[in-house]
Amino acid sequence: MEENRIKDFDQIVKMGKEGQKALNDYWVEYSIYNSFEYWFMVMLFIVPLIVLFFKIDKRKLFFMGFYGYRIHMLFGYIDLYNKNSGLLNYPFPMIPAVPGISLDSSFVPVTFMLVYQWTLNHKKNYYVYTVLTSAVLAFVFKPLLIGLGLFKLYGSTNYLFLFICYLIVIILAKVITDVFLWTERKFNHHHG
Repeated sequence: MEENRIKDFDQIVKMGKEGQKALNDYWVEYSIYNSFEYWFMVMLFIVPLIVLFFKIDKRKLFFMGFYGYRIHMLFGYIDLYNKNSGLLNYPFPMIPAVPGISLDSSFVPVTFMLVYQWTLNHKKNYYVYTVLTSAVLAFVFKPLLIGLGLFKLYGSTNYLFLFICYLIVIILAKVITDVFLWTERKFNHHHG
């Protein structure tokens, strides 16, 4: 029984490895790295980081960086789950082993960081503006990416599902950040 379980698990790992090899071969065979679409994905990775460098409030650098990292991690996990479940994927990955890196690691976290920073600086409601941003990303940006052939939805996956994924990310990122800020204030207040 135990031996069968281990054999089954080893087979699943092997299938995952073969799937990744197939994606790597697809990337090379179709010269994905020579396409306009590929370089567009590279720009979606590089340009937001450059913008962030100039736009981030340097006095809130660690705080905004922590929040952005939360967005990156949470969005990365949700994206990974959705890709592994066959719900969506990126036909022009910047790096085949990490298909969503342009959006997961740069475009989406930077977008939310700048929106959050704006809400703080203008004393606006975080949830109102991040929900609006999520709606734009899910119902405008993602359809645009699909139109350009840079993103694919599979099965019954739809834009409302993507919107809900964004909502989960922005709520969890804010809650986690607030818990850390609360803990830091409490600790500094008692030990300051």
